[in-house]
Amino acid sequence: MIFGFLSAAVLVGVGAVFGLLAGGPIGLLIGAVVGLLVGAVFGWAVASAGVYAPDARGIFLFVVDHTWSLLNTVVGAIYLAVHLIFGHSLDRPTSLGSGRVSVVEGVSPRYATTIGTVCAGSNSGIQRHEDVHILQARLLGPLYIPLVLANYVLFTIAPIWLLYHDHTNAPINRFTRYFEIGVYPHVWNEAIAYRIQGTPPR
Repeated sequence: MIFGFLSAAVLVGVGAVFGLLAGGPIGLLIGAVVGLLVGAVFGWAVASAGVYAPDARGIFLFVVDHTWSLLNTVVGAIYLAVHLIFGHSLDRPTSLGSGRVSVVEGVSPRYATTIGTVCAGSNSGIQRHEDVHILQARLLGPLYIPLVLANYVLFTIAPIWLLYHDHTNAPINRFTRYFEIGVYPHVWNEAIAYRIQGTPPR
């Protein structure tokens, strides 16, 4: 329960500070309200699913997620709120003590998506792959999302991956496959995760 309250408080603080920097005293108030809304949802999920175990590992992960990896946690909290708005539900058994908030439904039935510590649409067959993304975010902290986005942009406009792509088994023969079979599995964070678990789409 305490982790949920602390998480909500941190997100309120982030919203307030961002609001203050963007819009002065009025911005502070608006930012704090937005932070409260997102923080209340995320804090409730953390507490009700028992995401962080009450041991040394759980405390360590909580501290990392709310300091060095705070940007990822904030974006993940917004991502979680959107899922819940669309009626998606927490996967409490999978979340319990895992250090991640699991959501049963994903964005797409074909793929799981992990942002920050929020993992949506995963299952036991691909969970290690998704956990790699959580570890990447924790290791790189505020650099993770910018580095992922930069790699997507680079590989979209300058497809260096075409030099080493498996054209025989995964041909790029229509526009949608350029992104799904080409760009997506070759960006650095996905390439690493697929080496640890899973098979890139073909």
